[in-house]
Amino acid sequence: MKPKRKTRRTARRAGHDSTRAELRPIGLIRSSIRQRSEAPKQGTEGAPDAWLEVNPAVAEGLDGLAAGDDIIVVTWLHRAHRDVLKVHPRSDRSMPLTGVFATRSPDRPNPLGLHPVTREVSQSRLRIGPIEAIDGTPVVDIKPVLCSVQRA
Repeated sequence: MKPKRKTRRTARRAGHDSTRAELRPIGLIRSSIRQRSEAPKQGTEGAPDAWLEVNPAVAEGLDGLAAGDDIIVVTWLHRAHRDVLKVHPRSDRSMPLTGVFATRSPDRPNPLGLHPVTREVSQSRLRIGPIEAIDGTPVVDIKPVLCSVQRA
């Protein structure tokens, strides 16, 4: 009897470990914002447009995106402090300390950033904005914004 050949899908499942997460950047943000101190709290508070440079290995995944569509860019906030569990919301010391999961603080155990943006497509680069991410921020995913009718 021939041994069963592993497909790519079964090979991945066989090595799956539900206690471990692995993120691989799919691109980088190229922005005029160079330091955390220069970044607004949210993109809509004066952030510039930026370029999202997509890794050539995953550029095919951009197929179907159209200029002007709203997307959510998921970033890894690489300069965040991962040992913070409580913050003063919006860095306002007059506000009581609050758990990071109840805030949009970049400092948190797993510093993922969510950035709702619109964009234009140019090869394997997207012009996006406004976005408060600093130059060199890794991008871990891009998701289309779905309206409530599409969610059904």
